[in-house]
Amino acid sequence: MSSSNKPTHRIYSVTKRTSGESDWTEIGAAWPHKDGKGFSLKLNLLPLNGGDLSLRVATDKAAETTEGGAA
Repeated sequence: MSSSNKPTHRIYSVTKRTSGESDWTEIGAAWPHKDGKGFSLKLNLLPLNGGDLSLRVATDKAAETTEGGAA
């Protein structure tokens, strides 16, 4: 992994609210291994509140926040 390469995936902590909606907080990034059999992860935060982790393809930030996804 090279720090100059853009990550291919973003890592989110997903916490479900009592209203049934979910809060998505970006907590890190991921880069694929050269052999294609795994990922290197860099976490900036840890989900200590019982949040689920979700790995999503890195795309336009505005689209990510409005589309969400299943955790």
